[in-house]
Amino acid sequence: MAAGAPRVFVSHLSGIPVFDPNGDQVGRVRDLVAMLRVGRRPPRLLGLVVELATRRHIFLPMTRVTGVESGQVITTGVLNVRRFEQRPTERLVLGEMLDRRVHLVETGEEVTVLDVSVRQLPARRDWEIDRIFVRKGKGGTFRRKGETLTVDWSAVDGFSLEEHGQGAENLLATFEQLRPADLANVLHHLSPKRRAEVAAALDDDRLADVLEELPEDDQIEILGKLKEERAADVLEAMDPDDAADLLAELPEEDKERLLTLMQPADAADVRRLMAYEERTAGGLMTTEPIVLRPDATVADALARVRKEDLSPALAAQVYVCRPPDETPTGKYLGTVHFQRLLRDPPYTLVGSILDDDLQPLAPGATLPTVAGFFAAYDMVAAPVVDEGGALLGAVTVDDVLDHMLPEDWRETEFHLEGEGADHGG
Repeated sequence: MAAGAPRVFVSHLSGIPVFDPNGDQVGRVRDLVAMLRVGRRPPRLLGLVVELATRRHIFLPMTRVTGVESGQVITTGVLNVRRFEQRPTERLVLGEMLDRRVHLVETGEEVTVLDVSVRQLPARRDWEIDRIFVRKGKGGTFRRKGETLTVDWSAVDGFSLEEHGQGAENLLATFEQLRPADLANVLHHLSPKRRAEVAAALDDDRLADVLEELPEDDQIEILGKLKEERAADVLEAMDPDDAADLLAELPEEDKERLLTLMQPADAADVRRLMAYEERTAGGLMTTEPIVLRPDATVADALARVRKEDLSPALAAQVYVCRPPDETPTGKYLGTVHFQRLLRDPPYTLVGSILDDDLQPLAPGATLPTVAGFFAAYDMVAAPVVDEGGALLGAVTVDDVLDHMLPEDWRETEFHLEGEGADHGG
């Protein structure tokens, strides 16, 4: 944004791409870093938190930003790729200012911050937060009616205070288009207090998806701050194998209490998975693959595959079994791959187009055996069948990768050359 150009509201900057002068994308904006100043002087905008392709968060000083326009940020091309670490005097604009309850100086009325705007100072490369978009009345949800207005920074008071019970609705709206893995990465970099507030504001399904992508310590922390009934609901919404992995890390008393609060059928699936060793096919599998009877048609199979809550790996194939249809099923007959479903007429019976050449995995198959199976046959999912021929579940390639990568892989990015000093140093 050139000097004198209109102000930019920060909600419009979240997630936009960052490019170097050659037009190559280097990352995306995940937050803005500001420094509060004494009195009522507007905060100085220090820089941007940029997420690289490796998911590392780095600091990009505003002095290296040459343009903010048309939904993109242009940099000088000089990046310090050391991980961003927030300092005590700094505030994350999206993570800590949105949804905050402050007061109008003139009337003392409580308002909720919906957005803030930034501008570049004339004839300088400095930036500052200049205006605040607020809603009158307590709370900050979109469902609550209240007058909205834009005021100067000096017209509000309360940003310097630690607030308890800060809302999260506007922050979540800013990140609503993020994939669960990306939202998990954002959540991981928030303070524990803010992380708990955002987790509490997510619906059960969204929180379940995000929990599955978080490091183990964050999972346990967030689950521990939820009311037990809600924690059980979130565990039910998680994939059974992920819920089993998370519960396995809890003390026995807490684990049993949560399992008791879960729906019996969901708890039974989780208990069954917890009976297997963690790094075996039985411990890796999900108990909810697509199961069809042999007299189902290709049209039936495609209708099941089309469901949007299925992961791409689970939607890649269907498993044909004798009744019962829930795992553990009747006799496993074979697999039909998605590509085969696309090639055959809709009325074709799935029992007539089975791929039954590949030997299914046994529940006790070790992780190296499972990984070798995927590599040898270019599979994204594989059936797990017991000695009696019943389908127990399916292992997906993402679960294999999760257990083969280092335990802290979500927090450790690929090594990048040229790491420099910390931001501002």
